[in-house]
Amino acid sequence: MLIKIYGSAIFGVSAQTITIEVNIDTGGVGYHLVGLPDNAIKESSYRISAALKNVGYKIPGKKITINMAPADLRKEGAAYDLSIAMGILVASDQITADNINDYIIMGELSLDGSLQPIKGVLPIAIQAREEGFKGIILPKQNTREAAIVNNLDVYGVENIKEVIDFFNEGKPIEKVVLDTRKEFQEKINQFPFDFSEVKGQETAKRAMEVAAAGGHNIILIGPPGSGKTMLAKRVPSILPPLTLKEALETTKIHSVAGKMGTETSLMTVRPFRSPHHTISDVALVGGGSYPQPGEISLAHNGVLFLDEMPEFKRTVLEVMRQPLEDREVTISRARFTVNYPSSFMLVASMNPSPSGYFPDDPNNTSSVFEMQRYMNKLSGPLLDRIDIHVEVQKVEFEQLAEKRKGEKSEEIRKRVLKAREIQNERYKDLSISYNAQIGSRELEQFCELDNASFNLIKMAMEKLNLSARAYDRILKVARTIADLEESENILSHHISEAIQYRSLDREFWNV
Repeated sequence: MLIKIYGSAIFGVSAQTITIEVNIDTGGVGYHLVGLPDNAIKESSYRISAALKNVGYKIPGKKITINMAPADLRKEGAAYDLSIAMGILVASDQITADNINDYIIMGELSLDGSLQPIKGVLPIAIQAREEGFKGIILPKQNTREAAIVNNLDVYGVENIKEVIDFFNEGKPIEKVVLDTRKEFQEKINQFPFDFSEVKGQETAKRAMEVAAAGGHNIILIGPPGSGKTMLAKRVPSILPPLTLKEALETTKIHSVAGKMGTETSLMTVRPFRSPHHTISDVALVGGGSYPQPGEISLAHNGVLFLDEMPEFKRTVLEVMRQPLEDREVTISRARFTVNYPSSFMLVASMNPSPSGYFPDDPNNTSSVFEMQRYMNKLSGPLLDRIDIHVEVQKVEFEQLAEKRKGEKSEEIRKRVLKAREIQNERYKDLSISYNAQIGSRELEQFCELDNASFNLIKMAMEKLNLSARAYDRILKVARTIADLEESENILSHHISEAIQYRSLDREFWNV
């Protein structure tokens, strides 16, 4: 007897429906699995055999042929265990399941028949709805994630016996229903850190506000213990809240990577990713034999924090150049190409010298040669892609001992939101959302300068020997500063402040 069961495969951050054809005949004994399965799927026969035996069923001693179509698309992971097991039971007439083709069935089996959670549930559920399936049957741990998708029945099960009884005996399984918008609104403003906890560092806070208002990349330069990491961790608290569309995009990526918790349905706050400096280039941008999203894609619509940036391998940093410009990563292989979104705000930090205290090093332990070698770890083209360079000074005792709290993130966020609203209105007819995304054509249109501003930026370009890209960055930052002041035109003091945020272009650092 031939039976068809439907599962799903993840391809990039989207899903493709897989037809699992199970054929059983009496012409011999064997178990043949075809359709480019990986080792985890090939091993499924052992898990399925034990699981079925432990719930009162068995794999029949006949010739079993299982085809996973389309046969030229590689399938991976143990998520097809439940699909294959149900196909074998129906094809061997051990159970009846007349309406099994109405459902996507996915889950990894344990030997006792219980189910383990799987990856990529959200894109699978979205694809199931688009293709008109009535419902989706999944491990219970994944149901909240799938329930985000409306107009789709979501059933969570703990054991394969529940699925068998659902089809064979009509025993109901409780549907999972989630009010996505209500849950999203309830958790949208929950942050673990606040800018009111930061003592001093008013200049750095202002730079962070400008960076958040325009979506600009920023690097913090200062001695150890000056608060660089503390400032970076608080950036998500002043960024605009995720829209429902952005939340779905971000959740899909984390779902594919298997980073969603069992109690989480939808990501409600912007992600903050802080990889260790020993990370490989593949782990940062994504890829591998079976491509997975990297850290820059996991930071999509959020913040990527690179602490002590010069300690990262140069090859790792250089692979970020293209994603920083294009806001997506393309992973190319001989048989396929996968695109992962990577529109993130880069926040980096570094010490001013190998000793960490230049130019205030009491022992003067950093020679000119050591300084040059340290600064050369960051290439010019990479630094050009960072809009704001700001120095973070050591916090004095009087500031640390002060009892008065600083300005709350909520107040800063209000100003950021106002600036973003101005940008949204300005770019409503374009495919961009904020100032950091504007290109050369938009710069000419939206960043016109008066004579005083023009002369000021001309002098800075000549004195600091800035590149054309640095010129663009200064204009973009100045546009954001003007938006924070609700000024329609860019004025000379906006340009002046933007130039101050190019610390690493100054002669002082080019030792």
